[in-house]
Amino acid sequence: MTTPLNRRIVLAARPQGRPVPEDFRLETVPVPAPGAGQVLLRTLSLSLDPYMRNLMEEIGPGYAPPIGLGEVLVGGTVSRVVESRHPDWRAGELVLANGGWQDYALSDGQDLVPLGDVSRPSLALGAAGMPGFTAQVGLAEIGRPRPGETVVVGAATGAVGAMVGQLARRAGARVVGIASGADKVRHLVDTFGFDAAVDRRDPRFAERLREAAPAGIDVYFESVGGAVLDAVLPLLNLGARVPVCGFIAHYNEAGKDEVPAQDRRPALLATLLQKRVRMEGFIVLDHYGDGLSRFKAFQREMLAAIAAGEVRALEHVIDGLELAPRGLIDLLDGRHLGKVVVTVAAP
Repeated sequence: MTTPLNRRIVLAARPQGRPVPEDFRLETVPVPAPGAGQVLLRTLSLSLDPYMRNLMEEIGPGYAPPIGLGEVLVGGTVSRVVESRHPDWRAGELVLANGGWQDYALSDGQDLVPLGDVSRPSLALGAAGMPGFTAQVGLAEIGRPRPGETVVVGAATGAVGAMVGQLARRAGARVVGIASGADKVRHLVDTFGFDAAVDRRDPRFAERLREAAPAGIDVYFESVGGAVLDAVLPLLNLGARVPVCGFIAHYNEAGKDEVPAQDRRPALLATLLQKRVRMEGFIVLDHYGDGLSRFKAFQREMLAAIAAGEVRALEHVIDGLELAPRGLIDLLDGRHLGKVVVTVAAP
């Protein structure tokens, strides 16, 4: 009898700046057996997200422990229960899980969300998952856009940014997206319904942004930092709100011997003070609610909105677990449009 095997991708080395394929290692080990109170999960789809780069550092970002050398890369998954020794879960159920970069994973059942019979289970990793929930929380808790206000979104074609723009439009705001390249800029307007979009690679980017936001910026949803934030700061209106969920332009600076010398602190602090700006970081994990109640309510509402055609959800699908490292590297380089999902196994 052949013993089932589990492919898994582990952290082989800590990146020195931009990750490279040698920082990852594909291993094959026996499939784990569930103990009492556990379930065995088969990974169907794996989510790739920018935060994963932070967890590859020896000292993590504070909201989650760093990944140890030789440990499996973390990540949200759509999985199927293969075997259950837990009273609340049955074999065959489709769930949202945290299985990581591997074919099979064990869970105690506490972090699982049932998906039921959905036509596109991978939506639970993107628009109707953590990225979409991040957009909703940041806007509802900090951004609070009002009808007629101008909302600017960094990394607007990403899984979070695309949802921020659509949710802000539903709130009656005027939405300007920032993306890299003419194709992404076009999608922001034609696919996601943004009012305007600006290419951050344009040599006249700061001027173009000013033209796209002639009345200034009331809400800036920050996930980029760098030159994008530099262009946004002078345009912030009195009392502007800036939810901060990331700073992807700086992620690959971690691990480098040298970090760019430009000091943005004086301009940032002066703007915060003079414009009375509310700039607040948030970690979406803090907002899931008891028993994941708030997240589950969001997921039901978003799946209904997507089914009704009120919200668009684009995915970039990568076929095969072994291609996940290249997928994350390309994601950090801004090469993908929409939510990046790795297909690991057939449903």
